[in-house]
Amino acid sequence: MCVENTPPPSGRLTRRGVLAGAAALAGTSAVLAQAVSPAAASGGAPAAGRGGSGRGGDLVVEGGTLLDPATGEVTEDAVVVISGGVVRAAGSRARLGNRIPSGVPVLRAHGRWVLPGLVDAHIHLNTAAEARDAVLKGATSARSGSTNFFQDIAVRELARQAPEQAPRLRAAGIFVTPDLGDTLLADPELAPLARLREGVRSPEALRRVVEVNLGRGADTVKTRVNERAGLPDQDPLAQVYDHEQLSAIVAAAPRGGKGVLCHSYSEKGCHDAVTAGIRSLEHGAFVGERTLHEMRRRGTYFTPTLTAIAGLADSSDPVLAERGRTYLPVLKRAVLAAHELGVPLAAGTDSSGGAVDPVGGEVVLMHEAGLPALDALRTATTGAAELLGLDSTVGRLTRGYAGDVLVVDGDPLADPGVLTRPAHVVRAGFQVHAPAA
Repeated sequence: MCVENTPPPSGRLTRRGVLAGAAALAGTSAVLAQAVSPAAASGGAPAAGRGGSGRGGDLVVEGGTLLDPATGEVTEDAVVVISGGVVRAAGSRARLGNRIPSGVPVLRAHGRWVLPGLVDAHIHLNTAAEARDAVLKGATSARSGSTNFFQDIAVRELARQAPEQAPRLRAAGIFVTPDLGDTLLADPELAPLARLREGVRSPEALRRVVEVNLGRGADTVKTRVNERAGLPDQDPLAQVYDHEQLSAIVAAAPRGGKGVLCHSYSEKGCHDAVTAGIRSLEHGAFVGERTLHEMRRRGTYFTPTLTAIAGLADSSDPVLAERGRTYLPVLKRAVLAAHELGVPLAAGTDSSGGAVDPVGGEVVLMHEAGLPALDALRTATTGAAELLGLDSTVGRLTRGYAGDVLVVDGDPLADPGVLTRPAHVVRAGFQVHAPAA
């Protein structure tokens, strides 16, 4: 939960080698070898540009029941036309008429429901295998919760060049945390921080880690205010950064237009993070009413990662199991209170360490917390898309949106559990299939 330790890259680390090292760790070096220009290798914009150059596929999805999460509208015998990875038309067969092209691949969805690919707003993708698994389980877009050696930036480039192999990704780079550990080896410019007795705590040190992240091309910045719940020797209610330090991180991030997501548990930690100006509160089990009101006022998002907290209850470690049993009902109450107050919610699994949880399971837990099924679905579609700044691209299947499609065996409004078992996944117009055994 919140980044497992990963071995550092081998060989010499140079500025030019940072992206290649991240690609090797993520298992994407073969794909990126053809895509990385000298500018990208030296820290500039990737060869594909910010929009990417990997062309999407052509596909017609026909015969299913189409659900639009934005409006709740349901369309029987629907057709979705995807060209070049983008939706060109979507609606009933009768309405589309002659706009249905011939000679392109067809995915027949008769008797099934069709909806946009889901968004996992908090996930740790360290390898190409994890990235592909996330797509297979329905997450066609995602936001990284950080990685140890910029693997997420490499995964993001993989998604741009070969979209069927990875979710469209907002990368966070490395964790802004007091003890960087082996992450000091992620970039030579971090090495001077190794001599800091108190770790990454001063305004200058905090600013430096943010600047290195932005220099490597991070889309967002991840930090913490509390210790981890997933380690039995840490106290998740212990605060590691104060309001002033969090404010320094937030102040550094907007230089690149970046929002900050903050790992939080205690009420004081949550309040300090929100009032410091973060974009989204992660976990937040003990967030209080005054902080939720502040979040509503500021438009701060809440990404509760119910999946990760529920997973603690199944731990073989008695400390972690007790935390899971104790924290989950508290967090569910906080989620419902946030929803009733109008705090925007986003679904995130906090998957890490090689195991990818289906983001549909987070929708199920949102529903169990008291959200109506459609509102729960929106946390993994339109709501999460807005948090990621992708609300004009993903979260719906309508003209001009990404050709990312989930086909499921049942009505997700009657049983959100169907989202955890996609019958078909389409990413940018390409049908995604599990690798042969």
